[in-house]
Amino acid sequence: MTKGVFGLMATTARLAVVVGTMLVAVMTTPLIGAGQAAADVAGDWALTVETDQGTTAPSVTLEQNGAELTGHYSSETLGEATVTGSVNGNEVRFSLEAEVQGFGLEVVYTGTVQSDGTLTGQIALGDLGGGTFTGKRR
Repeated sequence: MTKGVFGLMATTARLAVVVGTMLVAVMTTPLIGAGQAAADVAGDWALTVETDQGTTAPSVTLEQNGAELTGHYSSETLGEATVTGSVNGNEVRFSLEAEVQGFGLEVVYTGTVQSDGTLTGQIALGDLGGGTFTGKRR
């Protein structure tokens, strides 16, 4: 009976070591994408937007505070507007409210900062559809 108790104690001790080692490994392994610094997208951007309605060349000035974006948008098609958005790693999202033929329209840009510093992605124009865009910092 003594051998059984000591055997059980040894097995329990080994199990505690294995569980402890696994816990340390899990706690010290970084999560994918966690803590990834936000890309720097502050500055003046020249955009090229492609939609079913044609090509436009708006511009946006972005100010960045950590992951938060604010700024100003200017377009012959959509006019002038305030921009708000966010950056998560290389993923960028900003939006604005515009007026088209007397109707309010939320315009949403979602994109990725590329290795060459350009910004590429999608634009959503509410019920008017969407398209693609590229951006180059001036």
